[in-house]
Amino acid sequence: MNSSRFIAAVLRGRVRTLKRPQPVLPASFSMVQRILLSTQPVPAARLPYRVKVSAGKRYAWCACGHSKKQPFCDGAHRTAAPTISPLRFTPEKDTKVMLCACKQTKNAPYCDGSHLKVILQDLVKSVKGIFK
Repeated sequence: MNSSRFIAAVLRGRVRTLKRPQPVLPASFSMVQRILLSTQPVPAARLPYRVKVSAGKRYAWCACGHSKKQPFCDGAHRTAAPTISPLRFTPEKDTKVMLCACKQTKNAPYCDGSHLKVILQDLVKSVKGIFK
């Protein structure tokens, strides 16, 4: 189409704007990516957080690892990991507790030493990387 016909078509409203093409990914790729993002917690740190908690106050422990206010939830799971909800708890007395940061504990939200296994796994990966 030459430029004068194009301009005339635009003036008559016959030219539609084209949308930018979106990259085409296989359905399985996007589904796998979504599942991995939404179901796997991310370790926030390798060692637990020592936190002073107050009796009767409700807390929300971050279970996904995406919160910027670790070890507590700031709502980041809504976009980063929608299937992982924070764990709400209310302590019975004023005390200092160790809250899990590796997100592998079996006694959530409290640390049960699972971070030692995570640290060991990281160490093994590092050593294997040296000898490749």
